[in-house]
Amino acid sequence: MPTDLRAAPLVLAGVLLLAACGTQSAGEGAGSSGGPVAVATVCPSDHPQYGDLSTEQPSEQPRPSGTPTPLPVPSYDDAPDDGVKITGLYAWGAGSGCGTDPSFSADFEITNDGTAAATYTVTFGFRSGSGTAVDDPERTIAAVGAGKTVKGTVVARGSTGTSADVSSVTVVKVRSVPVDEAPSQSGPCPESGVRVYADRGDAAMGLRVVGLHLVNCGSRPYEVNGYPEVEVLDEDHETVDEVKILQGTDQIGGGLGGTAPQPLVLQPGETAQAGLAWRNTTEFGDPVNAPYVRVRPRPGAAPVMVTPELDLGTTGRLGVDAWTKETVSAG
Repeated sequence: MPTDLRAAPLVLAGVLLLAACGTQSAGEGAGSSGGPVAVATVCPSDHPQYGDLSTEQPSEQPRPSGTPTPLPVPSYDDAPDDGVKITGLYAWGAGSGCGTDPSFSADFEITNDGTAAATYTVTFGFRSGSGTAVDDPERTIAAVGAGKTVKGTVVARGSTGTSADVSSVTVVKVRSVPVDEAPSQSGPCPESGVRVYADRGDAAMGLRVVGLHLVNCGSRPYEVNGYPEVEVLDEDHETVDEVKILQGTDQIGGGLGGTAPQPLVLQPGETAQAGLAWRNTTEFGDPVNAPYVRVRPRPGAAPVMVTPELDLGTTGRLGVDAWTKETVSAG
């Protein structure tokens, strides 16, 4: 991944300044003038060009102060080549003559080389000189237009002691989903009238279980009958044909049992859940790792792409539970 070896403080005209390290939409028109546009940046609260973030800065997010000290940005041969590039690394506070409690930030660019707008979730790795992990913050940038480049800044959380504690930053993981297939747990109701998303799941003794959730956020009843349709996808969003999809999770083991399929009618505000279950046992053969699963709540429904990070080992099987109504409504 190419990187700039000499960084300067970020100074951009017309920058959209945000106070939180969260999700911000770039929109379909991002970069329409031909050059990169700044979509989201978390900036030092005491630096006058960025404004005051004191009222909105999350408590778990450090608030760098003073004038930044640019640090070298090394080249990483093993960094993911998924359109994300580190363009600057900065120390704030200690080492800059502005305090003894340093924080660190990194500037980055995301280029969408695809043919459709996509939402990116990127994990960054701030590392010490010895290679020890200091922080692995995650940033989500929504709706990066096809062929567009957007810019942002990520901040290492918490104090790290001295400016020497962080000497490098790299891209640990990049995940992207098409905007029209993005899962949603809140916000405006999709045109389909339902929201679909996956929870963080549970893992124990090689057994993995991730919940799928279906919310009727529309104004009409929504009917499902049996199992959601799922498709396992690799990092390039291509179908992984060697994985066998099982109806039910009882064959996966671990006392999961499973739920018998039955017709359900979800009234507005009601929710249903299903489950994905697998084992990461590795024996003979090549292990299968597939980050994405495309989910359709019922045949013919609009697809939603979730990211359960399937580590199937060499088992080659994914169990899918039937939809069951949840007792707590969406509200």
